[in-house]
Amino acid sequence: MAAIGENLRINSERLWDSLMEMAKIGPGVAGGNNRQTLTDEDSEGRQLFLDWCNAAGCTMGLDQMGNMFAQREGTDSDALPVYVGSHLDTQPTGGKYDGVLGVLSGLELLRTMNDLDIKTKHPIVVTNWTNEEGTRYAPAMLSSGVFAGIHTQDWAYDRVDAEGKAFGDELQRVGWRGDEEVGAREMHAFFELHIEQGPILEAEDKQIGVVTHGQGLSWTQVTITGKDAHTGSTPMPMRKNAGLAMARVLDKVEEIALSHAPHAVGAAGHIDIYPNSRNVIPGKVVFTVDFRSPDLAVITDMEGRLRVEAQAICDTMGMEIEFEKVGGFDPVAFDENCVQAVRRAAERLGYSHMDLISGAGHDACWINKVAPTAMIMCPCVDGLSHNEAEEISQEWAAAGTDVLLHAVLETAVITS
Repeated sequence: MAAIGENLRINSERLWDSLMEMAKIGPGVAGGNNRQTLTDEDSEGRQLFLDWCNAAGCTMGLDQMGNMFAQREGTDSDALPVYVGSHLDTQPTGGKYDGVLGVLSGLELLRTMNDLDIKTKHPIVVTNWTNEEGTRYAPAMLSSGVFAGIHTQDWAYDRVDAEGKAFGDELQRVGWRGDEEVGAREMHAFFELHIEQGPILEAEDKQIGVVTHGQGLSWTQVTITGKDAHTGSTPMPMRKNAGLAMARVLDKVEEIALSHAPHAVGAAGHIDIYPNSRNVIPGKVVFTVDFRSPDLAVITDMEGRLRVEAQAICDTMGMEIEFEKVGGFDPVAFDENCVQAVRRAAERLGYSHMDLISGAGHDACWINKVAPTAMIMCPCVDGLSHNEAEEISQEWAAAGTDVLLHAVLETAVITS
């Protein structure tokens, strides 16, 4: 078996050029991207990826959720493939790297192997998972969730966007519904490279994050009902201000999350206020509380305290409150062997690195349920993501992809 030398690196210029070329599709208004899932822009990005994979000599598989699988054959026809990848869809005001780096780094890995005529025992497959962001169709990581058996395909097809368009119908419309059964593929391992989406690596001056765990997540939708009334003529003691009740609940959310510092977090990102008029006291609010922690017991505690303390606030203020669990997943512990392969790769290449817990959900979190999985992270400027100003350096992208290359080659076993 050929050894993996520390001089084995990807072509960083080619990787960066690919990132910039993909970013031309679905440009945002402020330098980023708006390439939401199953839009015409998403379809155009998929076609470019397909063209690049064909040029690299890959065969493309497409399943019934639109997940794309570009395969480079191995020398052992019976060996299960090593998978890499992420997603090409973006937020409405997304950056050029979130998800995209994970897909195009996998493509660069295959191109580098072609350049150097490297063969592996296990096939290598680069994946583009459909609808990771969950912006147009909730929940996030929808298609990898179907692949891992978390959701049923029929349920996923019935998800609708803000205009009432069903996921299944739009998948058919854009022409990316394949025939392959979702989840039928078996994996030897899965690796996902992603930008950190947080400030830790940059603050610690580390080039590589070795992701050992993923935070669990809990989304609770809260509805508080008070009474609409005129803001000018309703006496203060006679008001049932749902907006004020929400503010008090959100203060409790902050307090609850801080009580489990440093790893727990909590906030409300989605908020609707009714009737949302300048001179009407809000009579109803609907908001979603997002709690996260790498410890399931902590998540359970935060959920319970939210319900008890928010109920007490609304009882005191004479308002009704309802709770609905609308999303979530348990904390993830990534496969130790895959994690060690990432750590060895960083050390072999001489890149500074540290262990990380991922604060965001990723397709790897679902795939971890059906295959040995690990994640690699590179820094992003100021930890900013889900924002058109999201930025990374070419050097960071190259370092993360170098580590991906080495971890995958070690796992897929070089034969020549």
